[in-house]
Amino acid sequence: MLARGKIILFLNLCDFGMKNQEVARIFRDTATMLELKGENPFRIRAYERAAQNIESLTDAIESYVAAGTLTTIAGIGKDLAAKIKEIIETGKLTYYQELKKEVPKGLVAMLEIPGLGPKTVKAIYDALKIDSVEKLEVAAKSGKLANIEGIREKTQENILKGIALVKQANMRIPLAFAASIADSFVEELKKNKYTGSIEVAGSLRRLKDTVRDVDILVTSEEPAKVMDTFVKNPLVERILAHGETKSSVIAGENNIQVDLRVVSKENFGSALMYFTGSKEFNIRMRSLALKRDCKISEYGVFKTSGKEEKWVAGKQEKDIFSFFNMEYITPELREDRGEIEAALKHELPHLLELKDIKGDFHVHSRYSDGTAQISEIAFAVQKRGYQYVGVCDHSRSLKIANGLSIKEVHQKKEEIQKINEKSNTRLLLGTEVEIDSQGKLDYPASVLKEFDLVVAAIHSGFKQSKAQLTRRMVKACENKYVNIIAHPTGKLWGVREAYDIDLDEVFKVAADCRVAMEINCHPQRVDLNDINAMRAKKNGVKISLGTDSHILDQLSIMELGVSTARRSWLTKEDVLNCMNLEELLKWLKKQ
Repeated sequence: MLARGKIILFLNLCDFGMKNQEVARIFRDTATMLELKGENPFRIRAYERAAQNIESLTDAIESYVAAGTLTTIAGIGKDLAAKIKEIIETGKLTYYQELKKEVPKGLVAMLEIPGLGPKTVKAIYDALKIDSVEKLEVAAKSGKLANIEGIREKTQENILKGIALVKQANMRIPLAFAASIADSFVEELKKNKYTGSIEVAGSLRRLKDTVRDVDILVTSEEPAKVMDTFVKNPLVERILAHGETKSSVIAGENNIQVDLRVVSKENFGSALMYFTGSKEFNIRMRSLALKRDCKISEYGVFKTSGKEEKWVAGKQEKDIFSFFNMEYITPELREDRGEIEAALKHELPHLLELKDIKGDFHVHSRYSDGTAQISEIAFAVQKRGYQYVGVCDHSRSLKIANGLSIKEVHQKKEEIQKINEKSNTRLLLGTEVEIDSQGKLDYPASVLKEFDLVVAAIHSGFKQSKAQLTRRMVKACENKYVNIIAHPTGKLWGVREAYDIDLDEVFKVAADCRVAMEINCHPQRVDLNDINAMRAKKNGVKISLGTDSHILDQLSIMELGVSTARRSWLTKEDVLNCMNLEELLKWLKKQ
């Protein structure tokens, strides 16, 4: 099960990486605001380049400050070095704060709309003085944006679609963000001596890929004192309610609602089941209880006889399942997808566990857009106990990600061969090869056959028709060198929706061609999601888990992929990563 807070490592928010990310964010935001002001393009680019280089560092930015070697970082001159030093020493940047006063806050918020860049935002502001997403939506709906040079009717439509996407994203946040916020509250509450049992409930406990709010349950003899600790958490932005047995706050940069309830020790299990849900699961459990002359609620299970009710279970969840002679149903499965029927028959599957994973199929190195040397990747995965890892850098046409030329592929192959002679973990020479607009792959067959592992993916042409996108994916599956399709639906939380694609047709061809479909573990992707992974399994398709790691800390998000696999009813027999090295190599040579 997902360890709250641990999964947030994908953001590199560890002791040495947090400042790197913070400095990069400030510089990137500075570049954005300068562009909104119409400043010198070279100056803007300097901040962007500095942000990119700082994010790519494998050492803490603080160590450069301490050693006085900031100017040895590419793109960092005396001026930017001084600004970095100010951020590290004071926690803020005066120049950045002044810029924020000059640029309307709403303009920066408008840039969150997919496809809307600084130049367009500035043009809209200059022409109509629109300085908020709300005003922009009104103008787009009324057609006023069409009067601005360079904006056509289709542009207005895309802006409205983008606004809808942002609104939808703001209603829910990725599991990893919610887990981190919940972890902060739980850890603070545990320090309070009046806190008894404590558990996170809701969709977070069910490990859904996105979460609307966070529910926390506790037992306490002094609930008022626990509530005081809760509302004083540093992450709290606004207090919605502060009661003795229930309080609600808005917390974190994502403004997620966090609710705390104090329940009795006798009812903790039944309350935990009720507030974990899902709603559909709870309804089915109530129906089951009624058929057995019982009633189930957040207060327990009651045996009914006429008007009399007798409490029979509820202190722990397992007691409730035992009372109904059921297997314990793990929270990930509580979605009314047949889990209750399977539990009654004692036929629940033995779900995939993190300990079953023997390797990662999707890791990037410095050859493309990763930050680690291949030797560093080898050492990191060996520490994790993996038998193998797919080093899958981008292919040549993806220039933005430093895609590898054929010459670089050969260099990478030689390096991997040398490391494999000494390493206990097998490095697989891999590629994340681009599927072009016609479904062709970015390398010729003469190059593809040199790879141990070919992971194919779409990174462009998202707005093609359903038939075109499906044809591209099908054609890639039919290529005899392709082993895995990466992030098959292309969904990126808060940026774009899934492709309009016929997944059933893709899965059918993938099963016939023995091509695996990826659950991409990155919190902004989780692609395939649980519903689609279940569909893939029913079609006989193998599933692979790939972290899509660009920094070594991201290897830890394998745990998120395992959580999604568990929600998909997957066992280790369904997942490619559970093969040992010998089995895997045979599977990869299937063609």
